[in-house]
Amino acid sequence: MKALQLEQPKTWKTVDIPEPSAPAAGEALVRIHRVGVCGTDLGGYLGKFPFFSYPRIPGHELGVEVLAVGEGVTNVVVGDKCSVEPYINCQKCYSCRRGLTNCCEHHQTLGVMCDGGLTEKMILPARKLHVANNLTYEQSALVETLAIGCHAVDRAAVKSGENVLVIGAGPIGLSALEFIKVAGARPIVADISETRLQFVHEKMGVNDTLKVTGEDVDIEQLDAMTSNQRADVVIDATGNHHSMARSLELAAFGGRVVYVGITQQNLNFPHAPAMHRRELTLMASRNALSRDFTRIIELIEKGTIDTQPWITHHAKFEDVAASFPSWTDPETGVVKAVIHVD
Repeated sequence: MKALQLEQPKTWKTVDIPEPSAPAAGEALVRIHRVGVCGTDLGGYLGKFPFFSYPRIPGHELGVEVLAVGEGVTNVVVGDKCSVEPYINCQKCYSCRRGLTNCCEHHQTLGVMCDGGLTEKMILPARKLHVANNLTYEQSALVETLAIGCHAVDRAAVKSGENVLVIGAGPIGLSALEFIKVAGARPIVADISETRLQFVHEKMGVNDTLKVTGEDVDIEQLDAMTSNQRADVVIDATGNHHSMARSLELAAFGGRVVYVGITQQNLNFPHAPAMHRRELTLMASRNALSRDFTRIIELIEKGTIDTQPWITHHAKFEDVAASFPSWTDPETGVVKAVIHVD
């Protein structure tokens, strides 16, 4: 059975792997139809993502079809189209026992710490499948990206009417944007790329955008947009430690700052004038919860979330190695690339 493996950074290899066996109790055999590509995959390709190991079969944003189920499986049946929740948790640790399955102490993300879905078929825990029969396989593959933003906005407890600044207009920042709009808040999107900001304005209907430079003018422009209040919530989706440290300066007094991007660098910021004086709440947001997947599928079905602007690039399975390098450059206009496995 064919699979695509990152043998090492920037090196793709087509490999043959064994056909999966029959699903055991609690498991399901699925056929992979679509695989979405996100910043995690791009970081893994470039050798820059903290949790990625090699060699690895990537693929965690999956649109799949159920081929067989094991004993005791009742949440899906053969023929169901599903989105996959790719966070494999142990169900036994302290985090899991408290329902914090997104930050399981023994967490494994498909395609990052263990092999993922850039292959034809695979066995998955049936509890990680979310029925999406009214969605296309492309939409099903998009659900996981949206779930990251959904969880970040939930962490921030965004309220209607608040000013919410999203720093980083890549897929994760855009996923947070969707749920800021659902919450009835006012989104402001900042990025260093004029191309991305143009996309946000024209395709996603955001009136307030800010091309950041790292200089004081950024704060001056935000002050002008918010009557000198700055942002009630700042969601940093850059993964850049300079941006993440500076994000505290962009928050309102009593504001909340959420790091949804990931960096391996230490963060240095002034405590007294930025953190303490403003009495900020600083938090991380990792992965998503099962309920987020259910909610997102329903929002797409209702048309509350329009997926049409999201998918900008496609590639066949056999063309991935040739296409992937261009997807690392945001100036090519890539927002979400989708790989067709079938």
